[in-house]
Amino acid sequence: MFLRMIRGAFARQWKKMLIIALTIMLGTSLATAMINVMLDVGDKVNQELKTYGANITVLPKSASVMSDLYEMEGDAGDTGAYLLESEIGNVKTIFWAFNIVDFAPFIDTQISLQSGSEAKLVGTWFNHHLDLPTGESLDAGVNSLRSWWDLDEGEWINEQDADKDENVAMVGTVLAKREGISVGDVIHVEGPADGADLTVTGIFDAGGDEDEQIFAPLDLVQKVSDTDGYISSIEVSALTTPDNELAEKAAKDPGSLTIAQYELWYCTAYVSSICYQIQEAITDSVAAPVRQVAESEGAIMDKTELLMILITILSLIGSALGITNLVTASVMERSNEIGLFKAVGAKDSSISGLVLTEILVTGVVGAVVGYFLGFGFAQIIGHTVFNSSIEMKPFVIPIVAVLMLFVTLIGSIPAIRMLLRLDPAEVLHGR
Repeated sequence: MFLRMIRGAFARQWKKMLIIALTIMLGTSLATAMINVMLDVGDKVNQELKTYGANITVLPKSASVMSDLYEMEGDAGDTGAYLLESEIGNVKTIFWAFNIVDFAPFIDTQISLQSGSEAKLVGTWFNHHLDLPTGESLDAGVNSLRSWWDLDEGEWINEQDADKDENVAMVGTVLAKREGISVGDVIHVEGPADGADLTVTGIFDAGGDEDEQIFAPLDLVQKVSDTDGYISSIEVSALTTPDNELAEKAAKDPGSLTIAQYELWYCTAYVSSICYQIQEAITDSVAAPVRQVAESEGAIMDKTELLMILITILSLIGSALGITNLVTASVMERSNEIGLFKAVGAKDSSISGLVLTEILVTGVVGAVVGYFLGFGFAQIIGHTVFNSSIEMKPFVIPIVAVLMLFVTLIGSIPAIRMLLRLDPAEVLHGR
């Protein structure tokens, strides 16, 4: 009998039930899309931000102390302090090795040009191939670490091209204009220990101090400055988790943490824990976050997630209001039927159960369709904004199911209250 009454209600009011299902479907699809994107957006946003450079700088301890004392920029080359070139690969052996997106070593020295003027010659990796002790191999360097540099002329130095001359360099646009340097020119540089003739492969525009510098392969600059086997700094680009109170406390003094706090901090990809692990892996080093970049990443992440949450909440509120109006209208249309049920002895709980069952059955259909539609929306957002797909997370299904059940029940409350107050005598007499 109960099932027959439900079938009859669907047959008579299929249009309203369809609209209720569509309302729940739209709410579910938006909630599904936002939750999936929100849970996957961290890595996506971090990957996007990594294209704007390193967020960790590794310096020798003595250079870091000089920088702190005299508020210097932390140029290790000016302090005579160095890191070992042989330990660069240790950056990729830490606990959070897979979060290290890119890195590049640097060493610089003052050189004299043929014109008599001086400039800074910077040695680094461009697209250096590195075989790690773990058996992993990778390519690292400024070609990807500083991908925002614009090449006005020429091309990036390619370290992996065996046919190319090793005495090559890239010149900043300001220095190139001042000295009249063009791509293909051979410039002679004289350093503290040796001189070299460098063929210019590219003129770049970095938008900073680099525009007045010359960049060349690391081993060449080490030879010119007599620093074979040493580097002055490493810039690291890492995927990090936004800082919280625990991360801030650990950044000040890891020793102040309890064992449980230390394990949680060490095993979470906070920028401070990654810096700490890098210091453990590289002898006499200090790894420090580039605060402007790290804080910007955290702020962007927090605001992005807040936006997703607000959109989800607003969509659920909209669905609840839509369900309220539709169910209330349905109950008003069926007032004679409900009044007759009450007149022949039907209890309020039975009638309420009948109406709720109809709404929940409609809601399940709408929610199932809405979930798959929402996951499709998430993929559209992922490919449009991040050029990659959004991972489908199974635990989103129960979250969305609970949310939509809650919204459906909340939206049905006004209609159920009206149903309970309905007087069969008034309804059946047409009042």
